[in-house]
Amino acid sequence: MHTSHRSFALVLALMATSVFAAITSSIDPAQAPSGTHLQTGTIGCVVTPEQSVTCSTFELAGVGHTDADVALTASYTATVDCNNPGNNRNNPIESHTTSFSASSVITVSSGKNGRLTIPQQTVNPFSVVQGCPNPNWTPVIRDGTLTLTSFTYTVTFADFTSPYITVTGP
Repeated sequence: MHTSHRSFALVLALMATSVFAAITSSIDPAQAPSGTHLQTGTIGCVVTPEQSVTCSTFELAGVGHTDADVALTASYTATVDCNNPGNNRNNPIESHTTSFSASSVITVSSGKNGRLTIPQQTVNPFSVVQGCPNPNWTPVIRDGTLTLTSFTYTVTFADFTSPYITVTGP
C-alpha cells in the first residue's frame, strides 16, 4: 500500500473509533485515480443525540479531472403517532411503527490542480415526511422511539465501479 494510502486509512480508522465505536471505514485505492490522497481535513461521520448523521468536509488531491458522487443514507425505525388536528396530542388516533430513510446525494466536480473538495453532508430523520392513514391527521415521531438502524457514506469516482471511501455505522 502506498504511504499516503496508509496514512489516509489510519486517519479514517482513528476517526471512526474515536467518534462512535460501531462506525467502520474503508478505502479502496483501486477505485480512484492513481495518486489520490487526503490533502486537508479529516474523513469521518458522527451521530448526534437527535440521530442525525453528519459527515465531515475534506479535500482529496491527485484526482486529475475526475468527478465523484457523494452519498449519505441513514435508515431509521420509529413509532409514529397520528393526531387529529383537534385531538389531544397525548391521545393519538392511530399509532404505527415504521421504517424510513433519509438521504443526500451530490456530484462533486474536481477543481483546479486535480483537487476535489468534498463538502459536509448531513441527513436528519425529522426531514423525512411521515404518513398517516388519513391525510388530515398530523404525524409525529413519538419521543424515545426513534432509532438509527444504519448509515452508509460513500465517495465514488466517475468511471469506477465501487466506492473509493465507505463509512458505515452503527
